Amino acid sequence: MEPPLWAWIALIGAVPVLAAIDILLFGRGAHEVPVRKAAIWSAAWIAVGLAFAGIMGATQGGTAAGEYLSGYLIEWSLSLDNLFVFAVIFGYFAVPKDIQPRVLLLGILGALVFRGIFIAIGAVALSAAHWVIYIFGAFLVVTAYRLATSSGEQVDPSRNKLLLLVNRFVPSTNAYRGNRVFVHEGGRRLATPIFAVLLVVASTDVLFAIDSIPAIFAVTDEAFIVLAANVFALMGLRAMYFVIVGMLTRFRYLNYGLAVVLGLVGVKMLLSDVWHPPVYVTLGAVVVVLGTAVLASLWATRNDTPEDLEFDPPPGVTPGA
Repeated sequence: MEPPLWAWIALIGAVPVLAAIDILLFGRGAHEVPVRKAAIWSAAWIAVGLAFAGIMGATQGGTAAGEYLSGYLIEWSLSLDNLFVFAVIFGYFAVPKDIQPRVLLLGILGALVFRGIFIAIGAVALSAAHWVIYIFGAFLVVTAYRLATSSGEQVDPSRNKLLLLVNRFVPSTNAYRGNRVFVHEGGRRLATPIFAVLLVVASTDVLFAIDSIPAIFAVTDEAFIVLAANVFALMGLRAMYFVIVGMLTRFRYLNYGLAVVLGLVGVKMLLSDVWHPPVYVTLGAVVVVLGTAVLASLWATRNDTPEDLEFDPPPGVTPGA
């Protein structure tokens, strides 16, 4: 059932409201975010995201609620990759701990913008030509294969083409100037390292949008549900970063779980003309696969020490602090 216009207005209007709440009450000012505070906020954002399923159920029915929950879980799990990349970028640029919350906020808002653009493109493409669903399905199967067979190599920000252009053409300072992106010094307008960080984050946001949007369109073709799942999955990402950034390598089997989920939804898309599983089957498969991957990862790394982990957290983030 197509949601009414007021629902679209409420959802889109909720984005700046939720962002304002995050700005004013979490990570405000120049200071390090305590892990305990971040954990409480993460739990609150997850509760809000899950509660929206109840609203979907009350207004659009159980099928819509199930599709939203499936999409939310997929997008939330894929967002963990965003956290890993943010951590690598912060480590590479030595982003000070007191400005990490602000940079994260801008990066996540950028991710919302790019995903909104790709959602609109995907919805229009699917409504205009049904065969696009086969392209999405094939892309997800290929992505699943790449995830399952990846060797775990890290993203290298130094090879980012936008960064190379910035280093060559944009006059910049050698050090940070608080939260400022541009400064006037010596009669010149200079970019601070934050400018380069934001460009690198933005370019990776595009890549994540390309990967994640086809995945949720395999669950539902309702653009409203797709947008809602992305909004609520991303809004708590800033708090989640400070909770699990030091634990990311403990989720060593998560990529296999994501590969299985993406493979399943890719096959579902390819067989969309002959196979229409109930929404509870899709939701159950997502929960079981991702839950198994997370539990297996935590069990396999239960005796690991920080020295056993290959990933070093960025400056200002201490695991378990």
